[in-house]
Amino acid sequence: MDPIKVDFSDNGKKKNVKDILIPPEKAGIKIVINIVFTVIVAAVAYYFMLPPMNPGSYDFYIYWAIVLGSYVASAYVTSGAFAKPEYMPYVRRHAIGPVAIALVLALVLGIGYLVSSPFFRAKDYSEILTINSADFENSVSVIDSMSDFDSVALIDKEAAQTLADKTLGDFASLDLESQFELLTADSTQINYKGSPYRVYPLQYGDVFKWFFNSVTGGNYEGIPGYVMVNMNTQQATLVTDYDIKYSTAEHFNEYLERAIRFEYPTYIFGETSFEIDETGHPYWVVEHIEKTIGLVGGDDVAGIILVDAVTGESSYYTNEEFGSDNAEISWIDQAYDADLLVKQYNYFGTYANGFWNSLIGQSGVKKASSGYSFLAMGDDVYLYTGVTSVTSDDSILGFFFINQRTKEALFYTTTGATESAAQASAQGKVQDLGWKASFPILLNIDGQATYFMALKDASNIVKSYAMVNVEQYNVVAIPANENVDLKGCLEAYISGLAQLSPAVIIDFDFDKEDVGTDTPDDTQNTVTGKVTDIRSAVISGNTYYYIELDNSGVYYYVAASVSNKVVLVNTGDIVTVTTSTAVDTDLIAASAIAFAESAVTEETVVEG
Repeated sequence: MDPIKVDFSDNGKKKNVKDILIPPEKAGIKIVINIVFTVIVAAVAYYFMLPPMNPGSYDFYIYWAIVLGSYVASAYVTSGAFAKPEYMPYVRRHAIGPVAIALVLALVLGIGYLVSSPFFRAKDYSEILTINSADFENSVSVIDSMSDFDSVALIDKEAAQTLADKTLGDFASLDLESQFELLTADSTQINYKGSPYRVYPLQYGDVFKWFFNSVTGGNYEGIPGYVMVNMNTQQATLVTDYDIKYSTAEHFNEYLERAIRFEYPTYIFGETSFEIDETGHPYWVVEHIEKTIGLVGGDDVAGIILVDAVTGESSYYTNEEFGSDNAEISWIDQAYDADLLVKQYNYFGTYANGFWNSLIGQSGVKKASSGYSFLAMGDDVYLYTGVTSVTSDDSILGFFFINQRTKEALFYTTTGATESAAQASAQGKVQDLGWKASFPILLNIDGQATYFMALKDASNIVKSYAMVNVEQYNVVAIPANENVDLKGCLEAYISGLAQLSPAVIIDFDFDKEDVGTDTPDDTQNTVTGKVTDIRSAVISGNTYYYIELDNSGVYYYVAASVSNKVVLVNTGDIVTVTTSTAVDTDLIAASAIAFAESAVTEETVVEG
């Protein structure tokens, strides 16, 4: 009998058919097809995704994951492995390269994320933004006359948008009515010729309107204009002097990001804002973001790309250039996006004392309050918001102001009500009318930090105004007649401060509405005497003082908001009373009351 022969060359293991590498027919041609398909996918994905070729961007990794995955998917399809499993070893062999690259990229991103984490780099995060202490009176422009309100935004962005929407009907004269709507996401508050404005680019109402006007309309010149709203005078204007061809709402090569991506392939783009220069010419301002902490952390603005909205021509400026007094670009107001600046402040407030302190103990941890607004100071626009303790949102610790062009950051220390608390107080005054208060802006009313709000109805139409003192937040003032009456609001506010104990006296010039237009009143009369009696009464929210002199036999009356020193007058004082006309009655309206010894002249005239 012949011996039994056993082959132990494979160590007794049975070879699995799935482990046998079987190339498909015409494997070489199919490899070429896979490569061509991957290149096409890469080109199409790049055109529509527009990722930066920069490992600091998450889009970079998503893009390459799609490209590498497309090669593996193509190899699976062209090999026929979905129908013939015996080709799977071949597919796996060809997937080794793309998968290895993907794993390396994932490893780079994972390590980069860790070394960029606040857990390891808390100090670096807290130092992205440099904050300087500031004095409120020297930092925020003082308002002590009506003319000073010419640079104050009296409405918020929602009310401005309502006004802007109404101007679109002006396109009827161009036979373009119902074609456009506001591109609100890119609207910007700017300083334009010394006044606060919001500018709104436009877009077609839908893709079909865009198609029929651009593709089938022949020689497409772009969107015919933009809307600008004066946030002080509340005048909205449709500007049709420029055809905006490049926009964030365009398609294909006129799409703004695509137009600049091919020119700046490695740049990480931040937020985009729409602005106009001093001639009204429209531009796009695009942030160039750099990662300042590790691989993917610490977003900051390294420069801006300025794009002509009409021609598409672009220029690049570093943050040192646009932060200087370069007259060529000094009109730019928003180089730093508001949300980015708030995020950087929160890094400072959260991590200044270390990572663990931000979680345990939280000593000195603070954050920006919910919401922000903008202030025009000088020729720039400042982001402003209150700062609260991370453990309490009931009161503020102060305010920070950041220049959106230069990133100069100032912090003003104070205590008082938060913006949301001020809104609630103002709304409580008109709750029967159902009006809502806008997010407050911070004003310096003769040294008093003051919240100013527009009161709006359900249609975002401004119906009145309100003022709340930041520190003495029980002082809530609205016009007595509940109308859009800025002067009445101020009078009620000044009167409310005068009734505090101790009284807060505001020196405000109601007559100075236009510089250089004041003329003396030749019909004024004065009476000097000793005060024998003084009484007060609150009428329509204003406190009036009635004063009798020993030589008059009548009572002179004046509101504290008109002649603020009247609150200091006591029985026995010698005062000079100024009246506009001589009236034979027991009650005479006074235009001013001053201490005779001080020779102080009050020139404010009582209306009515």
